[in-house]
Amino acid sequence: MTTERKPLGERLWRAFRLSLYLGARPFVLAAFRLIFGFRIEGLENVPKKSGALVICNHIHNSDPILLVAAYPRPLLWMAKKEVFSVPVIGWIADSAGAFPVDRGSADRAAMRNAERLLREHYLVGVFPEGTRSVTGGLKDVYPGVALIAVKSGVPILPTAIIGSDRLPFNGHKGRRRRSGRLCVTVRIGRPFELAAKDAAGKRRDLSELTDEMMIEIAKLLPEDYRGIYTERLRALESESSPSLTSTAND
Repeated sequence: MTTERKPLGERLWRAFRLSLYLGARPFVLAAFRLIFGFRIEGLENVPKKSGALVICNHIHNSDPILLVAAYPRPLLWMAKKEVFSVPVIGWIADSAGAFPVDRGSADRAAMRNAERLLREHYLVGVFPEGTRSVTGGLKDVYPGVALIAVKSGVPILPTAIIGSDRLPFNGHKGRRRRSGRLCVTVRIGRPFELAAKDAAGKRRDLSELTDEMMIEIAKLLPEDYRGIYTERLRALESESSPSLTSTAND
């Protein structure tokens, strides 16, 4: 079986654009820290060289930019195709190595592209929810992301972004009003892998795999950001908590 690869010239051009973009990272981080107290947690969880699928909640237009700045390695985003037609924003997305996906269909070309980049040891970023959350909490998810994770076989890096929903310029999704000092945090969790089959060797349902992924993101989020996964996570936490028993010692 042959591995699909882009022509050498295109790969070199991508590497050149990414090097330019990452060269600006220290200056971007300094500006973000100054403007809205940008914080990054869990950088030790990012693999040094191997490919990984980065999954994250989505609450603001700026989330891809914030996450690219937060990660110490090139992070190539699967972005909705409409982004690339927006002046300036489309150029930034393309320069940062993002690639388009048609959210209105089962975009097999985008999925194959993601799998290829993962095989080439890139970090590939995906918002499993597909679009920004109006409430700030996790919502329904497209199952295709779980399929990419299973077929590629790479580690999954759960990532949470907190506080960006307080920033302006979020289009019709609006801006959440919260008390306290503005602080945007990117929290990177420990990598994990999805098992395509259960203990009995039966193929697991995509919805089950999707839930497993989103639970890992929910664990990194404050409760008011967990949305539809709030109760599910509570149930899991109560199941895993050891029962307390009192013993009398004479």
